[in-house]
Amino acid sequence: MAKYRRDRINDEVKKELSMILREVKDPRLANAFISITAVDVTGDLKFAKVYYSAMQGDKKEVAVGLRSCAGFIRREIAQRLNLRMTPEFTFIEDHSIEHGAHISKLLNSIEITPEEEETEED
Repeated sequence: MAKYRRDRINDEVKKELSMILREVKDPRLANAFISITAVDVTGDLKFAKVYYSAMQGDKKEVAVGLRSCAGFIRREIAQRLNLRMTPEFTFIEDHSIEHGAHISKLLNSIEITPEEEETEED
């Protein structure tokens, strides 16, 4: 399968997963703000790694909730996308958003005094 086709499938699955997660009625996922950061579908479309980030809620509860609703998600993906095979999903927590927020917080906490600004301009 050509790489560009796989990239399109990854993007479509990511988009549909984001919409499906809004519809999930699992209480472990209801209060968590879950963001799908990436999807990596294998070439034979049997498996997919879903990278997610949860900004609120208990991380372990979110992981358990995602695993428990994987069958529902798979069925919804099969109905919405016309694929040869519907992949089995493996959910992997992605810490990149938290890491970026931490770095942003550190950069915003840096205070530059007027004396330091003058020496930087020289």
